[in-house]
This record gives sequence, C-alpha cells and structure tokens, in this order.
Amino acid sequence: MKEKINTETTNIQHLRLPLFGKCSIMTHDFNQEFREYCSNSDIAPLLMLGNAVDVLKHLPDESIDCCMTSPPYWRKRQYEGGGIGLEIEFHDYINNLGLVFAQVKRVLKPSGSFWLNLGDSYQDKHLLGLPWRIAITLSDEQGWILRNSVIWNKVKGGLDNTKDRLRNIYENVFHFVKTPQGYYYDVDAIRSSPRQAKVVNGAVVSATGVTGVRYKRQIELSTELSETEKVNAYQALEAIIKEVACGNLSDFRMIIRGKQRTTHSDSETVSGRAKELKQKGFYFLKYHPKGSKPSDVWEILPEDTQKRDVHFAPYPVDLCKIPIVATCPSDGIVLDPFAGIGTTMVAAQLLDRKSIGIDICSHYLEFAKERIEGI
Repeated sequence: MKEKINTETTNIQHLRLPLFGKCSIMTHDFNQEFREYCSNSDIAPLLMLGNAVDVLKHLPDESIDCCMTSPPYWRKRQYEGGGIGLEIEFHDYINNLGLVFAQVKRVLKPSGSFWLNLGDSYQDKHLLGLPWRIAITLSDEQGWILRNSVIWNKVKGGLDNTKDRLRNIYENVFHFVKTPQGYYYDVDAIRSSPRQAKVVNGAVVSATGVTGVRYKRQIELSTELSETEKVNAYQALEAIIKEVACGNLSDFRMIIRGKQRTTHSDSETVSGRAKELKQKGFYFLKYHPKGSKPSDVWEILPEDTQKRDVHFAPYPVDLCKIPIVATCPSDGIVLDPFAGIGTTMVAAQLLDRKSIGIDICSHYLEFAKERIEGI
C-alpha cells in the first residue's frame, strides 16, 4: 500500500470536554492524557486536533473497544483543513484511508469492532463502487473480517438534476472485526420489543395469533407422517406451546413434511432443516422471547444540514446507536478518527460511553464541543 497521505497538521492538540462546566483546551503529552482519560469515570469525550494517522500513532495497542466513523467523501466536498477526500486519483483516496484503518486495527482490542460508513462517488459518469473497493482492500490486504454490510436507506436524498440515472439515497455501513470469534456483541441490547403471547378462552395464543390448532389438524390429516412421527409431532407441539405460555418464546412456526416448504433449500446437504424434516417429519422456527434483532437495512433520516454553515455531511446520531450499543461495552471507549463536528461522540455520550474524536480541522472540533456541551 502506498505511503501517501496528507500531513498538513503534525502538531497534536487535545481538546478535553469536562462533563460539567466550560470546555478547555490542553496541550499535554497524549499518551499520558489518554491514560488519565481511561482511568477516570468522566464520559465527556476527548477531542484531538491533528492528522488521523499521526494522532493514532500515539494511542497504545489494543486500547479501543469500538470504532465508528464516516470519512470524507471523495471529491464531493471541500472540507476545512484539507486532508483525505481531495486526492486527484481515487486509488490514492483508498490508499490514504487504508493507512488510517491500519492504525485503527492496531489500537482496536481483539474483542473490538470497526464500523465504517462510506458514500460512493462518480468519475466521468462512472459509479466507482468506492465503498466495496475499500471493504475488499481492507479484507484482502489488512486481514479485517467483514461481518455485515448494512444499507443505510436515507429515505430522502438531496436535489438531483441528472436525467440519465436514478437518485442515490443509500450508503454502505460495514462492520469489521479482527477475529472471527470472541469479539464483543450484545445482540439482546439491540432487539426490538416483542409482542407478548396471551391466553384467550383458556388457549395460549402466540404474539401473532398462533394457537397450535391448525398445526394439530395438519398433523392429524397428514399422509406424509408415520403414526410414530405424528405422536412425536403432537408431543413436540405441546411442549412448544408450554414454552410460549411460560414466556420462554414469544412466537413460533411449525414446518410439517408435505404441508409447508422448507426454508432456504430442500437439499439435505445444504440445509440442516431439510435434513431434520426428512428424519423427523417436522421442525420449529422459534422466535426469540426478547424480540427480533435488527436487519441489515436501516431507514434513518440524514442529519439536517440546511441551516448549518460549518459542516455538511449527513451522518446522523441515530446511525451510530446500534453499532455502539451492540459492540461497545458500557465501560468501553468509542473512537472516531474522522470526528468532524462530533456526531459519533454525541451518540456515545447519550449512550453513556467514553469516546475519542480526531479531526484535522479545529473549527469542526470547536463546533463539536458546543454540540456536546449542549447535551
């Protein structure tokens, strides 16, 4: 990977935001400041002014729990302070981001997660596919493991006067980890609240109205099940209904041989459920009692920038919430190496997490201070 990156700012300043009172600016040794920040209970963010690679080199190895960031778009906006996004060639943009993310990988704990929001760009009417070019580069050249590709549906887009293509209203959010197993992930913390089962006329009714009566009738009339399989199916169905009644399940579906199609595939070599259906004659789809986990399509309105004179990126606080809640422990630290006006840090503070933000533009960080102090 080319060692090419903008280095306009090499002197690092530390803008500390106390939880109470006015903000102050300090210029201490960052390693010491970082350790002091980690050792106290203050969740007010630690902001640093400087080039992302230069600043990150001062952070200790494996010291960060979660990184959530949205780098500058390539050649779409003129951000104050210059930096990444102004390269003439998009390959240099990819290389420069790679240098930052190599440092992110170094400072991230083995249990940590890296969430990357990226927008695409056009060149000579050609959609470049920059998000996926970067994701594949990080996987192939740096060894990141890609766990999810999320579509951020912004619901509405900006003005688009082009007459030969569709409007663009989505961006990618990638979830990377350093190890395939053992990384921190609290899936229960991001589940939606499930509808509850209830009892109607003495019968247990699941969250979506399933009583088991229809399944019992299908078992009784089945010509695909043997008598032994029917007995086993009845007993298993009664056990599932008891689990719903006890609150261990919120809902379920029963797949019976010859009555419902298997999910995903009928091939026993491909689908374990197809194999179970052949061997037993039935299986259950169980709904988690704590609700369903989010999908990989998020409908979130972008930040309103109409009255903003400082920074125009649409990256919203709500985009940060699932990543932080799911992959940063309550006593962990969130990092954003492209802090901008502090959106990631705002989200972290609202969620009672410590955070560190880096940016090359002092004006943006001053604005971030004002936002955070207003919480």
